Amino acid sequence: MENRKYTVRDRGFWKIIASLLLASLFIFANIYVVQPLLPVFVTDFDVSVATSSLSMSLTIIGVIAGLIMLGFLSDRNGRHSYIIWSLLGSAIPFFILPFVESFTLFLILRFIQGFALAGVPAAALAYISEEIDRKNIAYATALYISSNALGGMLGRVFAGFLTDAFSWQFTFLAFGITGIALFVAVLFLLPRSRHFEASHLTFSKDIEGFLFHLKNPALLVVFGLGAILQISFTGVWTYLPFHLQAPPYSMSLQAISYLFFAYGIGAIGSPLAGRTAEAFGLRRVRIIGVFVLSAGILMTLAPALWIVTLGLCITCLGFFTAHSLTAASVGMQATHHKGSASSLYLVSYYIGVAAGSSMLSPIWTQFGWEVLILFCAAMPAVYVLIVTWYRKRAASFS
Repeated sequence: MENRKYTVRDRGFWKIIASLLLASLFIFANIYVVQPLLPVFVTDFDVSVATSSLSMSLTIIGVIAGLIMLGFLSDRNGRHSYIIWSLLGSAIPFFILPFVESFTLFLILRFIQGFALAGVPAAALAYISEEIDRKNIAYATALYISSNALGGMLGRVFAGFLTDAFSWQFTFLAFGITGIALFVAVLFLLPRSRHFEASHLTFSKDIEGFLFHLKNPALLVVFGLGAILQISFTGVWTYLPFHLQAPPYSMSLQAISYLFFAYGIGAIGSPLAGRTAEAFGLRRVRIIGVFVLSAGILMTLAPALWIVTLGLCITCLGFFTAHSLTAASVGMQATHHKGSASSLYLVSYYIGVAAGSSMLSPIWTQFGWEVLILFCAAMPAVYVLIVTWYRKRAASFS
């Protein structure tokens, strides 16, 4: 009985979900806390829009570096400790950042913070795939992804609200205190691994196993989809504050921050997608999610604010449906080095975040909101159509 994996009927299942929910709430709030504050950094530090956006993209580069290293190490040392200590390590910089006067130093600290917080996403998906019964993995993953959505939402909303009411320095200190409190909670709540099997191979063999995933065509398609989804999604949300602060909307930062409540739709959509996929198939529901995402993005071209808001809600529903099912498929398709496979997926995913934050800046600067939105809406739909065509063509020759 002790070696049986957790199902939804077990208390341990819900302790895992609660622990990962709390951890990822903070981690993803941490990542995206700066997104609505980019216009503030432009003013306070006297930097360009492109430079301000580096506070997002350099954090993500830190996350990518952390995912590669910590995901690799979690295959050797276990998942539990990386999840726990990641919370503490990523909370500490919040007590330093408010007193930094150089934006260069600010960016360096955000890079370090990104590396530290990577322990949770690097280990969480592998932890779920090892400790949760296979028939409930998609549901557990979807619940975990929904907490990612809630964390991203709360980080953006509270950052905008608190900064408008007080200052961004106050906001960062509040986030630091919250992180310490959640570290203590998860320390006592998260069950220790029961099914983790440490790798006793040499580092060279482990690296071979890590890189083996890059030779798996099915996983490469999944990694590519993760990047494309996030480029489009992040592109919309990164440049939304600049768009809505300008005429004809002329909205305040606090008012714009309320639009991030649209992420709540994603928190609902992820577990719903998990359950729907169990009935109708993961790939089919994922494709539907991709086209819902593209449709929602296109709605933000409307001049009426209520249509833009509805479009953001639909965008979040489509994105988190597609993302949660894409993440779930990684643990199912990887037969070994699951931590490395999950980390590689997240690396591709966060490459998309970095690209959506900074690499789309020339499109925004040169062509504006309309061209940016058309580009973001087209990318995921075109990717899925090309992959579907290729699979059908390959099947016809087999």
